[in-house]
Amino acid sequence: MNSESPFDTPGRILCGTVVTPDLRASLADYSSQFGLSVVEEGRISPDLARSWGAPAQVARPYALLAAPGGAGCFVRLVEGAAVPDYQALRHFGWAAFEFTVADAFALHTRMDPAAFRVIGAPKLVPGFDNFIPFQVEGRAGEVLYLNTVLNGAMADLDLPHARALVDTIFIAVLATQDRAETVGFHRDRLGFEEGQTWVIPYSMINNSFGLPDDFQTAMTMTKTGRLPACEIDQYPEGATDRPRATGELPPGNAIVSFAVASLEAVTAPFIEPPVVRDGPLYRGRRVATVRGPASELVELVEL
Repeated sequence: MNSESPFDTPGRILCGTVVTPDLRASLADYSSQFGLSVVEEGRISPDLARSWGAPAQVARPYALLAAPGGAGCFVRLVEGAAVPDYQALRHFGWAAFEFTVADAFALHTRMDPAAFRVIGAPKLVPGFDNFIPFQVEGRAGEVLYLNTVLNGAMADLDLPHARALVDTIFIAVLATQDRAETVGFHRDRLGFEEGQTWVIPYSMINNSFGLPDDFQTAMTMTKTGRLPACEIDQYPEGATDRPRATGELPPGNAIVSFAVASLEAVTAPFIEPPVVRDGPLYRGRRVATVRGPASELVELVEL
């Protein structure tokens, strides 16, 4: 990825939203462990909650965080009710946010398990020698993939090198019951391109479902040009719809906000009509949200 290219380009992930039952504790975790700082705080407005199809989020506190020197990508923490039946990596919907980080091994060494539980130590993945990943689960049940990019050029994708301890979200991981249907929706209704498909032993999924180490999972990348967007994973039998509190956002990894060239080109139905929104994330641009086949919430910000 060309470091000189502007961040606000179609297909870019602008924000990952995490719903947590303890906003202050989660905020302390992201600040102390990842070096992110608050750029905006407030309470969710009625019209924003309606745009997500989550009327019970009205007036719940939120915090918007960014890495030092923020390129334009944010983490948004929103307070929501605890959902006892929710288990990370066991349900359909947004499964993880994938960050680029400066040094996966150093970050792993300093990780406080009271803030983020390591569920996958740093290692090279067979067949993927471009990056060193490791994975953690936060106190809200959110899953984060933390990747140090070694070589940013893949066959049809460019991966970003980190400019901060923990930098931008560059891939959103989506768990689905029907990979072909979900890929088609993101391609045909949202305007992303279909990229490469891999079939691999996926340790995060195999560990979560108690499957053999050699159990194979199919996953397809979506992209815009050489910019990665979503990794869409076919989840195994035993995966279920994500439980949530009535009228609220789903727990854990809840929303992914993407930049798009034009909302007029989106053919998926919006939960509410597009409106202009302000603040560091939206910056006076039109915004609307759609719900995908895996019940994933995709917030679209028009450039």
